Amino acid sequence: MLVERGLQVMNAEAVGGAYAIAANYLRKTGVIPDTVDRNDALLEVIVELFHRGEFNRLRLANKAIARFEAAGRRYTATGRI
Repeated sequence: MLVERGLQVMNAEAVGGAYAIAANYLRKTGVIPDTVDRNDALLEVIVELFHRGEFNRLRLANKAIARFEAAGRRYTATGRI
């Protein structure tokens, strides 16, 4: 039971850390608006990558950034425009 709880905490840290890195970069480059609102589309990309087996927060962030830039679209806090 303790092991499962520990893994869940690490998972939240990986996803949360990746989101913070990716959101900071995407805000500074103007891809997503510079607001305090969470960007659900970005979070969905990171969670999807995590479920596919990527657990390193820096790699998660880089892959999410690459997806946003490759899509060539701007995203809002609630999703795609």
